[in-house]
Amino acid sequence: MKFTLRQLEVFLEAARQQNLTRAAKALSMSQSAASSALKELEQQFSTQLFDRIGKRLQLNDLGHQIRPEAEALLEKAQQLEQKLSSKTLVGQIKVGATLSIGNYLAVNIVARMMRDKPDTHIDLEVANTAAITRKVLNFDLDIGLIEGELHHHDLNVIPWCDDELVVFCAPGHPLENKIQLSDQDLLDTGWILREAGSGTRQAFDRAMHGILPNMNVVMELQHTEAIKRAVEAGLGIGCLSRITLQEAFKRGSLTPLLIPNRDLSRQFYFIMHRQKYVSQGIKELIQLCRSWTAGSSEHQRSAGSRTAFVAESDKALCDSDA
Repeated sequence: MKFTLRQLEVFLEAARQQNLTRAAKALSMSQSAASSALKELEQQFSTQLFDRIGKRLQLNDLGHQIRPEAEALLEKAQQLEQKLSSKTLVGQIKVGATLSIGNYLAVNIVARMMRDKPDTHIDLEVANTAAITRKVLNFDLDIGLIEGELHHHDLNVIPWCDDELVVFCAPGHPLENKIQLSDQDLLDTGWILREAGSGTRQAFDRAMHGILPNMNVVMELQHTEAIKRAVEAGLGIGCLSRITLQEAFKRGSLTPLLIPNRDLSRQFYFIMHRQKYVSQGIKELIQLCRSWTAGSSEHQRSAGSRTAFVAESDKALCDSDA
């Protein structure tokens, strides 16, 4: 064999960092050793994998083509090493989650998996849907847990569970005691909303079709807790995932509002690059995510109609692993 696993490690880290110095540091190597490994890999096949732009390394077409195979080969080598060592760990997993999922679901799920498998290492990054999608596409994340609807030819988008947005206000707000809100009510009030690029904002905009251009958006904030505080302060009404509001509703610090003529249902999804090797760790994480939400009735309302689709998606995952 003309290449080594160490050379592939340097190639992949250089692709992630787009800089050889940072790649060497991430791999605990000297820069000269990392440079030699990458140079030898390219010279052995009389080819070039990067375009050099100053100190920045940018993958060329061939580099992009071999990156998924190199990722898969290294992950399989790590699994073989674990089996030879008689270890049961599922390795390192880089997980991205959107803000609602990350702060209210993913942290507990990751903690549970790491508690059940102490030798497993999971890196969790929390950002909005657009940011998580970019990192999954660039192989910086192994899997994304997102709220927004997404279509991209390089991504597998797999349904996870149902969710629902809820419109809410502070106690004492003029709309608090209305049995249900009309479109005119929605137009006459001020709104505190998530920022563009978030899955929550995408679902809200879709639900408000027909009246969205005329709505009074007072403030856009990136964090759900900031939105709740602004609504509690009487600056407007908000709309967030039910999972982010349950404790506030129990305390009575916020009040749900009913708008039956608007569809605020949505789904959570798993996203992975189509060429991503689906490791045992990723499979176990997906299984844990599903079992975590399976007992919640608010995530079960339309599960029956999607059973075949979910099963088909899971089969596609297994096929891509083959």
